[in-house]
Amino acid sequence: MKIVVLAGGLSPERSVSLVTGTSVCRALRQNGHRAILVDLFLGVEELPEDAERLFDAPDGLCPEASIAAEEPDLDAVRAARSDKSDCRFGPHVLDLCAMADIVFLGLHGQDGEDGRVQAAFDLLGIKYTGGGYLASALAMDKSMTKRMMDAAGIPNAPWRDIPSYTHADIPALVEELEVPCAVKVVNGGSSLGVALPDTKEELAAALADMLRYGSHLIVEKKITGCREFTIGILGDRALPAVEILPAVKEFDYAAKYQSGGARELCPAPITAGQQEEMGRLALKLHRTLGLEVYSRTDFLMDAEGNFWCLEVNSLPGMTAASLVPKEAAAIGMRYNELCEEIVQQSYRLKRRG
Repeated sequence: MKIVVLAGGLSPERSVSLVTGTSVCRALRQNGHRAILVDLFLGVEELPEDAERLFDAPDGLCPEASIAAEEPDLDAVRAARSDKSDCRFGPHVLDLCAMADIVFLGLHGQDGEDGRVQAAFDLLGIKYTGGGYLASALAMDKSMTKRMMDAAGIPNAPWRDIPSYTHADIPALVEELEVPCAVKVVNGGSSLGVALPDTKEELAAALADMLRYGSHLIVEKKITGCREFTIGILGDRALPAVEILPAVKEFDYAAKYQSGGARELCPAPITAGQQEEMGRLALKLHRTLGLEVYSRTDFLMDAEGNFWCLEVNSLPGMTAASLVPKEAAAIGMRYNELCEEIVQQSYRLKRRG
């Protein structure tokens, strides 16, 4: 197949996306596909006269991608685009995607996981991997996901929706909200736009800092003394769960992606019953939101063995060292086979709506 692996963009998770995209593109080329990586925002400045030749470009146009300790400088990315356009689709991105048999979405965060790219592709008749536009939008918006979890009876921490606030509202919010708590911007990812304040002073600082990412938050009761897990869904089955053991108190963006930030145990050291229950809840949320092909859901387990659902990722990380590939490896599925399975399942989908 001719495959465009779409990555990058203008999300704060841009660097993670480029590493995912590069890993997937190289795996698909090893599988025999004519795969190329295209940056959603930067695009391809000039196409050759025979644009199809790009699908045979050496190394699939893959950049040298890595994840730094700091989140990317998006102003620098904007400045790097020669046409200086604000359009989220860079030069010739849609042309190349329309030429492909399918687009593998290696995007993370805004524009990729929030359903907007999927909606555009549906209108243009472009096939793509993973969930559709509505399911993606619901999964990306933590407030909507919490509402869906509550309606479906999926256990999650008590929460409050703060749809909009400014710096002037912070003193009143600090007075009203209980600590310890978890403060999350509704469309964040990769531990960006998340804070876990234990005191009122820390809460005030967290609310001020969250405005960097947006003014719509959810605030959850902090469940303490818990073990942290994540579990992937592939097709209609749950993969073996992973237990995440952070090496530092603040499991932030740097800790998540830099060596030594955490240990990951897969399969997780839990009972068969606990694996089954977590998988049941993850599959229920996957279906409740209308997700397709694959997803990954994060959980806490308290001291009594109760599971609390945190959130779902509609386009989880797909580097060779990411969590879903580790879970697939635990059932004997190699990374290249996982990428192929996602492509084949997505290609066969009949999109709704």
